[in-house]
Amino acid sequence: MTIEEIKNLCKKYGVYPSRSKGQNFLLCEEALCEVVEASDIKSKDIVLEIGPGFGVLTKRIAARAAKAVGVELDGKLYAAAKDILKVYKNVEIINYDILKLSEEQLKELTGGSYKITANLPYSITGSFLKKFLTLKYKPDLMALMLQKEVAERICALPGDMSLLSVSAQYYSNPQIVSKVPKECFYPVPEVDSAIVRFEIKKTENDADEKKFFQIARIGFSARRKMLKNNLFNGFKGMGKEIFIAKIEKILQEIGLKNNARAQDLSVEDWKRLAEKIEI
Repeated sequence: MTIEEIKNLCKKYGVYPSRSKGQNFLLCEEALCEVVEASDIKSKDIVLEIGPGFGVLTKRIAARAAKAVGVELDGKLYAAAKDILKVYKNVEIINYDILKLSEEQLKELTGGSYKITANLPYSITGSFLKKFLTLKYKPDLMALMLQKEVAERICALPGDMSLLSVSAQYYSNPQIVSKVPKECFYPVPEVDSAIVRFEIKKTENDADEKKFFQIARIGFSARRKMLKNNLFNGFKGMGKEIFIAKIEKILQEIGLKNNARAQDLSVEDWKRLAEKIEI
């Protein structure tokens, strides 16, 4: 779709794209195809699309999936999508805030088995990932257009890890499919984007989830400090020398250096650490 076509649709439906709402419409055909391919849509799939806008991506989803469910917060874009997509019998558009969608509503819309595809507003990325990665009815897969910097943080390797990457990689296997320049959107955003594919882990994590994230949050509390010092400050239950010696022993047992920092640990390292630390 061209910029002129998008502008004409905005005029027709009285839509004024809002930067604060992350309303940047994807134009590039190549990027649209890459999002669809990353979604790995099969003929029996139900696909949840966040922010269908003018239905450019929705049409491609509907051509492959059993059903496409678009969740649109903006009232005018909801009306536009309903009108544009009315000829598609396997498309349902609802006017709702995706972050307020309950598990019961989600199950009613999708049957509990679904995939997610979205050109996600940057402002809700963190809240969105926290919600859908921790649901009882998690998606089978997500293909999301995200801010490039955030995508790179999510997919980071040990040495550059953050609490965000640890959290995302605890529940899924994220991978950057491709990077999308800002010029592929209208209006043009300030930053480039990237398509990230999240393959949701099917098996239950063997770690104590509450304990895992408690220790990880403490570990990342002061990024420049060594992990053992952050852990001491978070668990002041014994003398520093005794505690540090105990932590150093644990770090050695799991194959880490005494001067390791939180960003050096993989998800598996955090799991082993959580198993050995007594809270």
